[in-house]
Amino acid sequence: MENQSTVAFYTQGCKLNFSETSSISRQLVNEGYQKVDFKDKADIYVINTCSVTENADKECKRIVRSALKTSPEAFVVIVGCFAQLKPEQISEIDGVDLVLGATEKFKLNHYLNDLSKKETTEIHSCEIDDAYFFVDAYSIGDRTRAFLKVQDGCDYKCTYCTIPLARGISRSDKLENVINNAKSISDKGIQEIVLTGVNIGDYGKGEFGNKKHEHTFLDLVKELDEVYGINRLRISSIEPNLLKNETINFVANSKAFVPHFHIPLQSGSDEILKKMKRRYLTDIYTDRVSYIKSLMPHCCIGVDVIVGFPGETEEHFLETYNFLNELDISYLHVFSYSERANTEAAEMDNPIDKGIRHKRSKMLRVLSAKKKRHFYEQQIGSTRDVIFEGENKDGFMYGFTENYVRVKTPFQSSWINTIKKTELNQMDENGVFIFEEL
Repeated sequence: MENQSTVAFYTQGCKLNFSETSSISRQLVNEGYQKVDFKDKADIYVINTCSVTENADKECKRIVRSALKTSPEAFVVIVGCFAQLKPEQISEIDGVDLVLGATEKFKLNHYLNDLSKKETTEIHSCEIDDAYFFVDAYSIGDRTRAFLKVQDGCDYKCTYCTIPLARGISRSDKLENVINNAKSISDKGIQEIVLTGVNIGDYGKGEFGNKKHEHTFLDLVKELDEVYGINRLRISSIEPNLLKNETINFVANSKAFVPHFHIPLQSGSDEILKKMKRRYLTDIYTDRVSYIKSLMPHCCIGVDVIVGFPGETEEHFLETYNFLNELDISYLHVFSYSERANTEAAEMDNPIDKGIRHKRSKMLRVLSAKKKRHFYEQQIGSTRDVIFEGENKDGFMYGFTENYVRVKTPFQSSWINTIKKTELNQMDENGVFIFEEL
């Protein structure tokens, strides 16, 4: 008999979370649950959480309140990184019925037999050492592009990061399964696949349940490039020490991989990088950016950077600012350092005043806007392919070129998820290119 319960999903955080939410939702839909929009009244609300920053934790509480305002008797489930790290803390949020940890979230359907509101929150959370096996996932249906999970967990010990505590050791999907999932996505007519994971450059580790690399990230890239029907493959965030020249060479000449890299830096000061226990220094980062640009001058390069790390003096920050200012990069994702429990950095001396963190963050966000504008201006006169997305924003639809330049045109439903060739000539007041059909 078909299950008549309605379920709504909300995802915080990264592309990896989006891929997992989508897979969990497909599992429930296949069992007869009816998926509805999170803004609508539902019997079950599932919130997939992030815990990279303090704000993500606060946001979780806000989302729970919003769901229960719409449907006060709804069954509320919290999964994801915050759920693994702080299940007891989540259980104190009014209205939360069920908390599932890193492995339990993939068995959500097993916990939905009784949807009555609970007086005491039910918690099922494994020890993180038990999160050693890989569960595949990919997102479809909600976006023009699909997020394909190829790797999970991390063996790095960065002093500010809780991800290893929330997701466990580094492990990979089997190459054959990744290819099969890519084919399934392609068969659904989705134009672009974004590879995602916690540390995707570490792909191959744990592929067959051991630490040995049966395959490398380059092997994965080469195999995916041969999958029929995929127009675009995009690499999400990849560590600079794991982005090898061989991979850059391949992307520069591939059929489907696009000229776009997102490479975390975190600090432009070698002293701070060492305190963070990052596995590279600024000279390696400079080499990676220079090599990419030598082969693909039109390549878009995004950068993650953290401001206000403990002990970051004004001189350290200016090192970072000047380093980024001189690099040929395209945009920044700026994060103010946030103390996280059970990390080394949280116990370090010389914490930075939050007002100073905010000021430094603002300076880098202004720099990011300048970098993005400069990169866009470099594209003027070039011919690019745009894939348009489905959202109608005040009569316009938007899309991205292969090198991640945003383009807009009046909304036409027949153009959703289609590739259109354009010449980049004119930008609007917000710095978005106006589509000109060739």
